[in-house]
Amino acid sequence: MEIAIPLYDRFTALDAVGPYEVLWRIPGARVRWVGAEARPYATDRGLELVAEATFADVPAPDVLVVPGGTGTLDALADERLVDWIRAADATSTWTTSVCTGALLLGAAGLLDGRRATTHWAYLDRLEAYGATPASDRVVREGKIITSAGVSSGIDMALTLAAEIAGADVAQAIQLRIEYDPEPPFDTGSTAKAPEHIVALARSPTPATA
Repeated sequence: MEIAIPLYDRFTALDAVGPYEVLWRIPGARVRWVGAEARPYATDRGLELVAEATFADVPAPDVLVVPGGTGTLDALADERLVDWIRAADATSTWTTSVCTGALLLGAAGLLDGRRATTHWAYLDRLEAYGATPASDRVVREGKIITSAGVSSGIDMALTLAAEIAGADVAQAIQLRIEYDPEPPFDTGSTAKAPEHIVALARSPTPATA
């Protein structure tokens, strides 16, 4: 089973690496980093991951996982990326996204008439692609699974692992990575965070961007 994670300039590290840490553990899975060119791609904070293959090298993965990031809005105009997502989805078993990666699915025409989610700050943008925005952490519509912001990609990947390999395998993976969150604050969604915290999260300060 071939799982492809496309990289582009200024993607968010955890959007890609979170699902990777889950999905490579599925028996028989091979996860590949792909890009328009086979080269290093820098995240929105400078960390680099290397695309080992080009889109042409991996035209029909079984699963694609599209990450988001501060570079997503620019990536929407990258026809090579959007065309590859569209073409890969035509034969994929599962097509998924993390955070603003959902906008790239939308640009590829894959969300029209579907419920979908993305980072809370970009939910309203989904309507432009014919999608119905949902504030759920993970949304499954047929073979398309979208997840909310950044860390929710781990939840999405565990959901996907259960679909591919069964709940027992997915739970064993969750245990192996010791994914048992106990955050010090209960402010992980706009539904729970106080207004002044939401306002701070919207500000472009280095601590919260």
